[in-house]
Amino acid sequence: MENNDIESAGTLNASNETSQLLLRHHDVAIIKVPFGLGGARGGAELGPDELITAGLKREIASLGLNVSKEIRVDCPSESVAPIERNRVKYLSEVRQVSERVCNEVSGAIAGGSFPLVLGGDHSVAIGSLAGVSAHYSNLGVIWFDAHADLNTEERSLSGNMHGMSVAAALGHSAFNFSHIPGAGSFVNPSNLVYIGLRDLDVYEKEQIRALGIKSFTMHDIDRIGIQQVVEQALAVVGEGTDGIHISFDMDCLDPREAPGVGTPVPGGLNYREAHFALELLASPNRVTSMDLVEVNPLFDQNRHTARLGVELIASLLGKRIL
Repeated sequence: MENNDIESAGTLNASNETSQLLLRHHDVAIIKVPFGLGGARGGAELGPDELITAGLKREIASLGLNVSKEIRVDCPSESVAPIERNRVKYLSEVRQVSERVCNEVSGAIAGGSFPLVLGGDHSVAIGSLAGVSAHYSNLGVIWFDAHADLNTEERSLSGNMHGMSVAAALGHSAFNFSHIPGAGSFVNPSNLVYIGLRDLDVYEKEQIRALGIKSFTMHDIDRIGIQQVVEQALAVVGEGTDGIHISFDMDCLDPREAPGVGTPVPGGLNYREAHFALELLASPNRVTSMDLVEVNPLFDQNRHTARLGVELIASLLGKRIL
């Protein structure tokens, strides 16, 4: 489907409907984070502009929502210091970007907008969660990803910071929220749910079990279906929390659906599973924020992954078939 076809379809489907999130947030703040140094291969820094080109703003407008502002976070594109082999890569750059993203996300929430963060690699979620948690002290988080991103500086096999985002949010890595001015509380492991896992390091498996993090692998999704998975996830992140953040790594999808990602892994979510999951999450009107990351145009095919990303964001914001 061509880009203008997607936009036209969105307008037709949503012309007479009110977004499911409209009662909570009428304004959406688009926060573009063109940062790719935390990932395994270059190109994720091109993701935010690719999502805009794929029709994101028109899709949001078709839902009756207003783009209150569009912010482009200033991000470094190369290291300011040489990288040591087998050490954490681009830590100072990730810290810098995390501070800036935290500030923009927190400001958007303070201004009454729904912060929609566009990555960039998944390390940008450190700043997203830091900013959201400044306003929601007991935040629930649903992490869609093929990977757990639970490595630490000492245990990472690659040194790539996009694989340490959750560890930073939990306060289990050397670099964490305590190093980000304006950040809120660490995420409680009991308020975190993974969906779509299928590529885990041994250390991450040990940590998931030790911390009791509710996790749904692709085996679980195959076994009980995406509806049961999301309903159980909502039961976890909705219990005693004051908000819900969705962190959506496009590699949670099968590479046949989303070829343009940073770290593709076979056997992921299909098109309808991903859409249905986000449609279900929109219904309770409790989602406070979202980041969508790891769109990599250098490995995409005819902008397919970016267009799918736009459609998935629309599903979370309330778009329905009928």
